[in-house]
Amino acid sequence: MDIVLKAIVTGFILSIMIGPVFFVLLETSIKKGTRAAISFDLGVILSDVIYILIAYVFYSEVQALTQGSKSEWMKMIGGILFLIYGTINFFKKPTAIVVDEMGNVVKAKGEYRTLLLKGFVLNLANPLVIFYWFMVMTYAEESTDTTSTPVLFYVSIILATFFSIDLLKITAAKSLRPLMTPALLKGLNQLIGIVFVGFGLFLIINGFRSL
Repeated sequence: MDIVLKAIVTGFILSIMIGPVFFVLLETSIKKGTRAAISFDLGVILSDVIYILIAYVFYSEVQALTQGSKSEWMKMIGGILFLIYGTINFFKKPTAIVVDEMGNVVKAKGEYRTLLLKGFVLNLANPLVIFYWFMVMTYAEESTDTTSTPVLFYVSIILATFFSIDLLKITAAKSLRPLMTPALLKGLNQLIGIVFVGFGLFLIINGFRSL
């Protein structure tokens, strides 16, 4: 029970951290609906799982990476990718929200797969993700015994908590759809662009200063 409570608290803290992906998740829910946002979020979770497996299987290598000079290059590369995405999103022309007779957003063919890939790539491109999952894995190792089962159980509870709270975010964001005008949609695009550009610059400057 102690492990479960610690995992829930950790998952809750991670889920309320406001980062670039947080804004894209809300945007997707508003513009494309609940299922689309869940597809995007599943892509994010999938990249998290990959980072967790890397941190668990290659623990010593990841420790050296997160503490060595290579981590600074990771930050700068990730920052450049975020800078490019943010700039494109800032100038992107907003698309109108199209709904059917039942009030459901009309989706394009293959859109769910595209959104899953988008969530996967955006989260994977953020080098800070591998850093905090490494810290989580370190804490899990210290809080449980040395066998793999408690650690994996601990991380599974974190991910379940993380996803559950994301569902609440998605549901809350969807309720804002009736308020979305073309001007607000454009403003949302620009806000996300600014967030990504700002985060990208932060990573680049942080990485450059640490070289």
